[in-house]
Amino acid sequence: MRGGRDRITMAVRFVNLDRETPMFLPCDLREWVPEGHIVHFILDAVEQIPMAHFQVNDRGTGSEQYPPTMMLALLIYCYATGRFGSRTIEAASYSDVAVRYLCANLHPDHSSICEFRVVNDAAFRAAFVSVLQLAQQLKLTKVGAVSVDGTKIQANASKHAAVSYQRAGEMIEQLELEVKDLLERAGQAEAREAQESLDIPAELARRQKRVAALKQARQVIEQRAKEMAAAQQEEYQAKQAKRQAQQEAGQKPRGPEPTPPSQTPDPKAQYNFTDPESRIMKAGNGQHFEQSYNAQAAVDEQMLIVGERVSVAPNDKEELVPTVAAISPVVAQDVKAVLVDSGFYSEAAVAAVEQTPEGAPTGVKVYAAVEKHSHHKTVADLLPQPEPAAPGPEASAKEVMAHRLKTQTGKGLYKLRKQTVEPVFGIIKEVMGFRRFLLRGRAKVELEWTLVCVSYNLKRIFALKNLVAMG
Repeated sequence: MRGGRDRITMAVRFVNLDRETPMFLPCDLREWVPEGHIVHFILDAVEQIPMAHFQVNDRGTGSEQYPPTMMLALLIYCYATGRFGSRTIEAASYSDVAVRYLCANLHPDHSSICEFRVVNDAAFRAAFVSVLQLAQQLKLTKVGAVSVDGTKIQANASKHAAVSYQRAGEMIEQLELEVKDLLERAGQAEAREAQESLDIPAELARRQKRVAALKQARQVIEQRAKEMAAAQQEEYQAKQAKRQAQQEAGQKPRGPEPTPPSQTPDPKAQYNFTDPESRIMKAGNGQHFEQSYNAQAAVDEQMLIVGERVSVAPNDKEELVPTVAAISPVVAQDVKAVLVDSGFYSEAAVAAVEQTPEGAPTGVKVYAAVEKHSHHKTVADLLPQPEPAAPGPEASAKEVMAHRLKTQTGKGLYKLRKQTVEPVFGIIKEVMGFRRFLLRGRAKVELEWTLVCVSYNLKRIFALKNLVAMG
């Protein structure tokens, strides 16, 4: 008796845990992988890709090769389940029962996995097409309206390994002064026949190598500035021609006088020594900067990626036309509307996407947000709104686009954008965990982005198929 209350002690019972008795897996490994497991679905999908797309040793010399369909299925399954590094994938072939089944109890080493990944870009592109064809066969695609967007994904390089155009020039001047000083020291030491404590030849070589690298960085930045100016020249000429036509018609041109593109590099333009093709880009809603690539995707109404590419542009202003062009021919003919945010909008880009060849059926319409809207909705906003009056013949392209977004059709379509492309990037980054490219250089990064998109699509199709089966 304590505190006037009885305490009843009962025997605690736990499940018996015995690690001393031998534990065996079933004789058949397939018993550990359920029939409805995604690994079966991935294997079936990959088997549809013709062998001609894979890089193989046709001579048959050297060690036996792993079957390419097995290697591709291994990469897709591991990317879909958040494992990207070749050593991590190799480890999974021992620790993950589904991976052991996929590999038939084989264990590809990390170097074989890495080499397969970098030489099979054709197979990855073929896989992207095959997966979309599979989705069509299962009647899971819905591409009347396609949402286009981009997301920044970190490059396999540190932003601290970069140098600006201005800073590179300053460093070259400083290093050339140091080279001159070292040469003078070398001459004095030789004249005195004295030993310098400084290893002058090594220090000279190090600085000369650094000067050469910095000069190359400045040359690359200068070349980029020329290419950007050339790309902007056509748009500049179009704006000038439009203003001139307005003046000749007795109208006052709208907006400021367009500025001709300059070939002079921005002093803050960056070059990264680890991955020269990557760029410094705003990330985290503009909160900070990262060494990144701009991964683009076109997504249908079922949240399937129907077009993908990688850009080195820090913003999306010039990305609408090439990203729409990247939509797979498997579904391109069914696209009627393209939904984008304001970052993609330009009069020239919209015109390029909407132009229809003579005699062809009506092409796509672009729905781009060109006005800022408050997230708060008043009671009046929630009530049915009358159709806005059509803009007059003198309305600008931007005003025509703003009217298009205010119509009931425009509002209904644009809602899809938030429900499709933004969640796709969220799933890739948060669920799959892909936030950083492992490969370097734009060509290899594009290859890896294709692999990510294929893995995402198969994961999505598997989920949609199960939803359909559940009724």
